[in-house]
Amino acid sequence: MRQLRLHAFEMNTVGHIQQGLWRHPRDQSRHYTRLDHWVSLARTLERGLFDGLFLADVLGTYDVYGGSPEAALRGAVQVPANDPLLLIPAMAHATRHLGFAVTANIAAEHPFVFARRMSTLDHLTAGRIGWNVVTGYLESAARALGLPRQPGHDARYDAADAFLAAARDLWLTSWEDGAVLRDRAAGIYTDPARVRPVTASGPGWSLHGIHLSEPSPQRVPVIYQAGASGRGRRFAAEHAECVFVNATTKPQVARLVADLRAQAASLGRRLLVFMGATVVVSTTAAAAHAKHAEYEAYASPEGALVHSAGSMGIDFAALPQDAPILAPATQAILSNVEALGGTTKRAFINSLSLGGRQPPIVGAPAEVADALIAWSEAADLDGFILARTVTPECFVDFVDLVVPELQSRGAYKTAYAPGTLREKLFT
Repeated sequence: MRQLRLHAFEMNTVGHIQQGLWRHPRDQSRHYTRLDHWVSLARTLERGLFDGLFLADVLGTYDVYGGSPEAALRGAVQVPANDPLLLIPAMAHATRHLGFAVTANIAAEHPFVFARRMSTLDHLTAGRIGWNVVTGYLESAARALGLPRQPGHDARYDAADAFLAAARDLWLTSWEDGAVLRDRAAGIYTDPARVRPVTASGPGWSLHGIHLSEPSPQRVPVIYQAGASGRGRRFAAEHAECVFVNATTKPQVARLVADLRAQAASLGRRLLVFMGATVVVSTTAAAAHAKHAEYEAYASPEGALVHSAGSMGIDFAALPQDAPILAPATQAILSNVEALGGTTKRAFINSLSLGGRQPPIVGAPAEVADALIAWSEAADLDGFILARTVTPECFVDFVDLVVPELQSRGAYKTAYAPGTLREKLFT
């Protein structure tokens, strides 16, 4: 039986995916500004042998709904949001094995500076860092960065190709193996003959210089990517090691995974594919469904619409309840728009659960394990990225209840493999 790999899905914010649950009396997401909140989470995940903590991020605000950021601000829909990279050193210091996949938008970065930042994190985590490559989709982010408009969907991926090529050149070729001598007697730390400058350019940037960091344990962070459009899948096949897909139906996810794997295999590459999942678990099925009903009482359908409006480029506030939702000419997340399939606003609202678009898995530990294994087998998934509901209890519950059940079936590891994040994932 395939052993599942697991990541937790979090964001340095109050309301991440399941909108409104920050209002639940047991939810602790309001403490997102405190390091002890994050260190405690990291220790819980490592106790559960999670492969990684996947930290989302978004630049800009969700202001498509009603043409204003008011609803996002009122409902804490991914705003306020702090920088995710600054959390990682403290969590890494408190753990030994947990990996950290951090989201960074190429539109807000220069490859020369960004490459050093990731090398620094790879050093500080002893090789446990990954990068979720994103290209942005919010017009509000483009305005905040001083751009006249958000570049086109495919053009953003073209820019990411150039950015990643430059970053890889800095990580892999600027410093040769053996360049660092640390020869105290001779007074030579680095052999200058083994360090070369990198020259590259892309949309809005150019560089010429040596990488400022000495080679880190992985040199290149593990590359994560979540593109599901045709262009996004091509980017993932060419560059990603771990791909994050959304849950739709088993046949749809299976087709998407098969396409990703085929494209990667044609390039001689191997991918790990993770699906987003939301789990509500308790000791019995009845208790789990009661907990789900309790959570639903705090969920925010409006918050989910605000989030969806931004990611799809559709102002749901302006739409009548029963008119078909027509896909606009948008430069937002095309796969999300395509997934609507001409449904109505009313039907879309009725499909929301726990303030999000992802149907949760609800049940006793055995039922949750059954569902995860069934998804993995039907869609050829390597594992799951588990979204938070009420935090931290959702992760504590999973670690205490579901992990032992998966282990008892041989579907989950009982100890970490040695090595870097890449070595652990691909062992």
